[in-house]
Amino acid sequence: MGATYVFAKQVAAPEYDRSLAWTALLLLAVGLVMVYSASIATSEASRFTGSNAAYFLLRHVTFLGIALALATTVFLVPARYWQKGAPWLFLACVALLVLVLVPGIGREVNGARRWISLGAVNLQPSELMKLAGVLYAADYTVRKHAVMKSFRRGLLPMLAVMMFVSWLLLREPDFGALVVIAVTTFGILFLGGMNGRHFAALGAMLAAGFALLVLTSEYRMQRIFGFMDPWNDPYGRGYQLSHALIAFGRGEWLGVGLGASGEKLFYLPEAHTDFLLAVIAEELGHAGVALVIGLFVWLVLRAFAIGRQAAVRERHFASLAAQGIGVWIGFQALINMGVNMGLLPTKGLTLPLMSFGGSGLLVNCVAVAILLRIDWENRQLARGLRA
Repeated sequence: MGATYVFAKQVAAPEYDRSLAWTALLLLAVGLVMVYSASIATSEASRFTGSNAAYFLLRHVTFLGIALALATTVFLVPARYWQKGAPWLFLACVALLVLVLVPGIGREVNGARRWISLGAVNLQPSELMKLAGVLYAADYTVRKHAVMKSFRRGLLPMLAVMMFVSWLLLREPDFGALVVIAVTTFGILFLGGMNGRHFAALGAMLAAGFALLVLTSEYRMQRIFGFMDPWNDPYGRGYQLSHALIAFGRGEWLGVGLGASGEKLFYLPEAHTDFLLAVIAEELGHAGVALVIGLFVWLVLRAFAIGRQAAVRERHFASLAAQGIGVWIGFQALINMGVNMGLLPTKGLTLPLMSFGGSGLLVNCVAVAILLRIDWENRQLARGLRA
């Protein structure tokens, strides 16, 4: 009788983390609606879009369809194949970061060379590097586990590799992606057993390095000044932040209504990308922002829970990859939200799973699919089945 009950309970248990899947789908759905709402005015007024109000919506739907199809395919790939391919994927992304700097290959927009033109679409290698960095760091930590406490044999090789990647990202420049990749990569090393003193020293070195990069760059200094007092120059360096804060103020608790934002009418720059959360705040209010924050918190918690379950089953790469994805998505979302709320200086980072942008959307959906696959394999092992 007891064996029958246990078998029935196992059969009734879900095959995958439904709450994680629905959380990601809800973020994608809200993002789709808000990208359309935030981009209507820009699309209608632009000759580039042919004055088509649905231009960005149609592109976002196309990217979303491709992303979901790719995510479905990725879910079928066992985690062990990602571990085997992690170094090669990382090398391929490094090659793309080099190619994007080559004149004639990399596309320059507003003084930044971050995209490779593929005809109708643009590929952003730094977005791909975020996922490649997570997988490579997880694989590196597993391979070097025996010497992770050693600075020379454990930390130094990864530090040298990341300094080269950082140099490539600064050449674009893409300071925001650099911060996310660096924090995620070394966060994985810490979770994998890095010496605590080495981690503290590395953290201090990274903080000093970021401060030096800001102090030696005029446009980064202007961003800091604009962040500290946006109202001192509301039509110049404080323009984006001041209008983002106005959007939050207008939204109050329940918002002015979906589609009724005034700030998206050519006041708030990058309303459908970097400052999508400000439009959400204006149209859906603080309640809408709280919902988005809650969804991201749940996604990160599930990523760490899946990682812990994998660690219990001695699936160390899967554990670090899952937690690394949680650190990456959570940290990038935190920075984007902080920028929109005036808590952090502008970084040029989008809101994961929600903002307009093909490369980011594709990579985010693939990351969630890998998370779901790791969870599925955990459940299969718990049932005594082969993953």
